[in-house]
Amino acid sequence: MSLTPFTKQQLLPQEEKLEVARQKSELFIGIPKETSYQERRICLTPDAVNSLTAHGHRVMIEAGAGLSSSYSDREYSNAGAEITQDPKKVFGCPVILKVEPPTVSEIEMMNPETLIISAIQLKTQRKEYFEALASKKITALAFEFIKDEDGSYPAVKSLSEIAGTASVLIAAELMINQKIGKGLLLGNITGVPPTEIVIIGAGTVAEFAAKTALGLGASVKVFDNSITKLRRLQNALNQRIFTSTIQEKSLLKALMRCDVAIGAMKGKNRTPIIVSETMVEHMKKGAVIIDVCIDTGGCFETSEVTTHEKPTFVKNNVIHYCVPNIPSRYSKTASMSISNIISPFLLQMADDGGIESAIRCNAGLKNGIYYYHGLLTNRSVADWFSLSYRDINLIVF
Repeated sequence: MSLTPFTKQQLLPQEEKLEVARQKSELFIGIPKETSYQERRICLTPDAVNSLTAHGHRVMIEAGAGLSSSYSDREYSNAGAEITQDPKKVFGCPVILKVEPPTVSEIEMMNPETLIISAIQLKTQRKEYFEALASKKITALAFEFIKDEDGSYPAVKSLSEIAGTASVLIAAELMINQKIGKGLLLGNITGVPPTEIVIIGAGTVAEFAAKTALGLGASVKVFDNSITKLRRLQNALNQRIFTSTIQEKSLLKALMRCDVAIGAMKGKNRTPIIVSETMVEHMKKGAVIIDVCIDTGGCFETSEVTTHEKPTFVKNNVIHYCVPNIPSRYSKTASMSISNIISPFLLQMADDGGIESAIRCNAGLKNGIYYYHGLLTNRSVADWFSLSYRDINLIVF
């Protein structure tokens, strides 16, 4: 009979298992002034900068970077940011935040192994951009690729919400324009037939365009070839509206009667042309076309890229608005939206111990990485530019 309640194995000295604490890292973030044509947004608002500096991080901003979003240098300085006139100092920071992707000359100002967080805008990029990232061994993270817990893309969704809402408000402005508009009020006035709006596509842009149009009292018709998307849209609107798959005869009938047509159809590569020039010719004189998907080619055959300075042209007696970067028109709202998405990721990244640890802990953030220490890790980028790539899951695990 054993005299001890313990086994021989239990009495032997055991190694002590201690929890490995995550080492917090301090971020040094540089925010340069946007130089791209028509870009008026900034990645962080003064409130977001204040939150970062309160957590012990440094933020350096190029003087005047927030002016086009109605944020002064004083506001950023009061929030704890360092303001500099020298862009080289900003690009010398270990973490760079930009709305537009950096140019090749801006990449040359960066130090090797820098982390750049920006949009990628794949459709407008050139091969030299990716070669410049590789030569500097840069880690690059794209807003468009960051995933949320539910598998959605928060940055894309947020900007689509702005574009959808704005498309209806812009149409309302154009309809009352004295030179080219019909003098129509976008709404439902007693005794007056409601304004008719046709939306092509049933994604996030279409959902917010439909919500805004219905809120103003317009009659809305939505066309898309996905029944699932149309059903989801109906549920999101919480009311029954006219929905249909894209059939030329019914779409033409709707376009002939409508006052506003909004193109919100996205394709994998180029947006498919849904509305031919012949169909546009049959539209009412003074009707308005807002082609939200012009940045990927546009879904109206008559669409041509316009600018914020000269946003419209008239073709076949129809007003066309084809500005690629609609959210930039509402720069402060768009900046707040981007800032609300990016700042929590930055704070989480610091708590996790830097980008290396963060992408191990956060699959959504890992999905945003398209260059990792100079190695291309995104398949769609590789396919688009015929470049070789490495699966990030085989490098970071």
